[in-house]
Amino acid sequence: MPRLDPYSLQMQITRMFETGQSFFATTKVQDWLKEHNQNPADFEIIFHQKPAPPGSKLVMVIEIELRRKDGQPVDPWLQAQANLNA
Repeated sequence: MPRLDPYSLQMQITRMFETGQSFFATTKVQDWLKEHNQNPADFEIIFHQKPAPPGSKLVMVIEIELRRKDGQPVDPWLQAQANLNA
């Protein structure tokens, strides 16, 4: 079983939802996009609640979906990094 990185973006967002701070989740993802040299205004950020992987101590995880507002595909690497949890 892979060890979860408590500092991954997905884990931080999941904790925000668990503690009732989901209001700030979009801002957190926007800051993360800036750190990755992306313009947050170019993206629509969508959160999906999913069951946690088997063996995890979590009940649910939040999956982050990025969509470009101009209709272009999101870089697969960027999308994968947003949901990286190991």
